[in-house]
Amino acid sequence: MTAFILVSGTFTGGYVWEETAARLTAAGAEAHAVTLTGLGERRAAAGPGTDLETHIADVLAAIDAVGADRDLVLVGHDYGIHPVLGAADRRAERVERVVYVDAGMPMDGVPALAAIPDQELREELTRLAEQGGEAATGLLPAPADAAGWQRWGSTAGVTDQALERLTRLAAPQPLGTLLQPLHLTEAIATVPTSAVLCSGNGAGIELVQSFVNLGHPALQALVDPRVSFFELATGHWPMLSSPAELAGALLAAAAGEGHRLTPADEELPTYLRPFPLEVPDVPRERTGNVDLYVPEATGDGPLPAVLFVHGGPVPADARPTPRDWPVFTGYARLAAAEGVVGAVLDHRLHDIADYPLAARDVAAAVDSLRADPRVDADRIALWYFSGGSLLCAEWLGAPPAWLRCVAATYPVMVPMPNWGLGGSRFRPVDAVPEAGDLPIVLTRVGLEVAEIATTVEEFLAAAKDCGADVEVIDLPDGHHGFETRDPGDGSREAIRRALGSVVAHLRA
Repeated sequence: MTAFILVSGTFTGGYVWEETAARLTAAGAEAHAVTLTGLGERRAAAGPGTDLETHIADVLAAIDAVGADRDLVLVGHDYGIHPVLGAADRRAERVERVVYVDAGMPMDGVPALAAIPDQELREELTRLAEQGGEAATGLLPAPADAAGWQRWGSTAGVTDQALERLTRLAAPQPLGTLLQPLHLTEAIATVPTSAVLCSGNGAGIELVQSFVNLGHPALQALVDPRVSFFELATGHWPMLSSPAELAGALLAAAAGEGHRLTPADEELPTYLRPFPLEVPDVPRERTGNVDLYVPEATGDGPLPAVLFVHGGPVPADARPTPRDWPVFTGYARLAAAEGVVGAVLDHRLHDIADYPLAARDVAAAVDSLRADPRVDADRIALWYFSGGSLLCAEWLGAPPAWLRCVAATYPVMVPMPNWGLGGSRFRPVDAVPEAGDLPIVLTRVGLEVAEIATTVEEFLAAAKDCGADVEVIDLPDGHHGFETRDPGDGSREAIRRALGSVVAHLRA
């Protein structure tokens, strides 16, 4: 018989698992929902010394209370994965599998605060950790209403009644549980794992696979055949919004089922495949983190320019860097062939928290481009790709006179709920009403990742409501990264149409 130990996340107790646990027991399994010290009905037990080790001890006690004849599966939701991993590391011989339920990937020596989606809150807690002493041993207030829970993840699918109960029963989180680093040994690597991804909170299997394909070192462990994935079309609290589906996924995970990711192509990753159009051999000029592709002098004075801004996050140690990827050198050389200066930028979007850094890099690149005597400072276009498209929000919200066009190709136009950017300035969907008559050229792919496609449709609806000047170039059979992934006639035509439109706006 399988015994599940269920550990919930911040502010919550074992009560959140009631419906899921009932379905597990109805299927013939055992289900033990753990309420951690200081939370749920144990809120009075919290003290200044309550920390991650306290919660690991809670999970260890639950493990030791289960009969040795049971196949033990530990399930951690959100913050709960931290004490689950800490306990599994110390009882690796007892644990058959660890299941992550819409949780991050905790690493040895890293505290749980690193996984908090709300960036402002994460920075505030980081300051408390640096202060130490009493400042780091207090309590973090629980969300006071339904809107407050959105700071911790999407509440999609959770009924108003369930949200009201979640708020009423929530307890303050002892800060020590978030600030104390998690310590793991090699033992944890012997335990098979599964992940239940909640696409409504921003992460589905296809999106994770795309990050693996980029070669991110931290994600390569996910292609281990002992790692399996499940996906639920719901928000961050599936035990409340989809308990039956979650119970089914947990039972399947315990049986070793689930989707397996495929390793990145080490020979030639998709993003390094050839550009689908023949491009002229325009020389590259490299200065700092910007490459310029300048057309041969025509004697007609300064030329318009387009700055190509790659997506991400891209690992800091990725080689080659994006400005050397065929897709961007291809676009820039095509622009030069049209008599426009093509510029490609390497910016510092290496992590979700790096959007402010990347925004500064874009602004500096624009200033440098406009200061070049070969460039007409009053005729500039900005062209964004994928996750880099969130950086266009500031330009849409207050377009300068010299900005003649903004282009976005397979863009992310609304931050994912689990990115912690809900109230940030990186929301093109909120900025587009201020774009006025600024032309926007958006290339949409029909085979887009579902989570990203939703953001595009939300943006287009907002643009329609405010009468923004948006031209949509559709590629029905195209995937995200179609230029090197789908190198057919449709892709070539979409590239030509998008570039032609941007160049026309620069010359208008």
